[in-house]
Amino acid sequence: MALQIYNTLSRSKEPFSTLEPGMVRMYVCGPTVYDKAHIGHAMSSIVFDVMRRYLEYRGYQVQHVMNYTDVDDKVIERARKLQVDPLELASSYVEQYDRHIEDLNLLPPTVRPRASQEIDRIIEMVQGLIERGVAYPLDGDVYFEVAKDEDYGKLSQRKLEDMQAGARLEVDERKRDPADFALWKAAKPGEPSWDSPWGPGRPGWHIECSAMNLHHLGQQIDLHGGGNDLIFPHHENEIAQTESLTSLEFSRYWAHNGMMQLGEAAMSKSTGNVLTIEEFLKDHEAGVLRMLVLNSHYRSPISYSDAIAESAAKGLDRLRSALRPPEAAGEDADLDGSAGDELNAATERAEQDFGLAMDDDFNTPRALSSLFELVRNINQARDRNAGEGLLAPAQAKLGELAGVLGIELESSRPLSIDPAQLTKLMSEVLDRSEGDGLKELRSAFDSRLRSDEPPIERMLDAIVAARDQLREAQLWELADTIRDRLTELGVVLEDGRRGTLWHVR
Repeated sequence: MALQIYNTLSRSKEPFSTLEPGMVRMYVCGPTVYDKAHIGHAMSSIVFDVMRRYLEYRGYQVQHVMNYTDVDDKVIERARKLQVDPLELASSYVEQYDRHIEDLNLLPPTVRPRASQEIDRIIEMVQGLIERGVAYPLDGDVYFEVAKDEDYGKLSQRKLEDMQAGARLEVDERKRDPADFALWKAAKPGEPSWDSPWGPGRPGWHIECSAMNLHHLGQQIDLHGGGNDLIFPHHENEIAQTESLTSLEFSRYWAHNGMMQLGEAAMSKSTGNVLTIEEFLKDHEAGVLRMLVLNSHYRSPISYSDAIAESAAKGLDRLRSALRPPEAAGEDADLDGSAGDELNAATERAEQDFGLAMDDDFNTPRALSSLFELVRNINQARDRNAGEGLLAPAQAKLGELAGVLGIELESSRPLSIDPAQLTKLMSEVLDRSEGDGLKELRSAFDSRLRSDEPPIERMLDAIVAARDQLREAQLWELADTIRDRLTELGVVLEDGRRGTLWHVR
């Protein structure tokens, strides 16, 4: 099956083909940098990161451009309130998002242009649109005349006569038509501005992305992405001004992700209905957010809640459970001789199902389902005494396919637990266990603590060993107390026939 992508322009899935064989030119609209980024921004970045990873997995070379909008009304307004320079404010948030790219295990875009660094090219494009008769200067401003574009509205499927001025489409009685949008804005006191043929000013929002596209990817691209809130007016206007300038199809495919909601409303910095990336990463590792996003199809909305985050964390733990070492180290024992054949077949099936799912418009929920099925088969083989020789190829394939989705199967979350919390937990358990007739537990615990491992790891190993003894003595309540407390501290326990392993969530 060939890769199929849902194209917003046609409202249908289409076979994916590129302008140049083996090369994908992809432009994704990045954040407007006037405040801390929220997990809705992260959702969009994760969606297109996964698309890029899968395209590269299929052998494409991907030129990935993600812009920063650092010249914008919202940047200027927030800078005014904070009494700081707008470009300095924006730069601080650009640097923060650059760190988030690393925090979230996102592949760094090939280019990360900023609007403020593309002014000459923006002016050149505006001038070209005036010369073609589709834009007009007006008292230091320049507007695109939408009536001159016969295809205007083709992406959003809106008719020009039905359109109303939107939140980011300013009303101005001077314009020839209310739908005409600003390409260049005359300077106002206290705003950043640059010299131009029409006087000092700054670019409008929409022209910035078109100019950066032309500069870094050329007149035509393969894939343009962003949130579905950008379909109108932003992407509609990008098409109008770019195609009016070049007389060529701008992008072959338009892909839009659904919105991240918090409660009943979409996340929005302007309304304050947000959970920032920074806040999320204080309580969760980055892989949890990625799992949360991948559990839904990228075109669907996600309603965030603590319960959904916890479910995503459990899913990540489940994937990682397949990497546990064999129950019988060095053995490949298999009583009926079939474990190896079955696991090899399951591995091949998982790879095939994964590809079919991703070829169907990047269907990550189905792709994850194929990985969970492989996890089940790996764990079953381990339970049948499969050794490293049988498990390793399946585990390697699981890691490879998870990597295509950007999922790190090794925990990236640092071990940051207060030793006093572990000491308190074990003191409570030891005191209670002595009352239950398990006095030898204290000496065994103290003996484990005398190993040469790092302090926290040493304490956790000792606590887990104590829990194993409690389970053997059928003191289930105390054993469950340890599990529950460790879970609260972000430590996950995995019980096997030969003991318990722990890892950090």
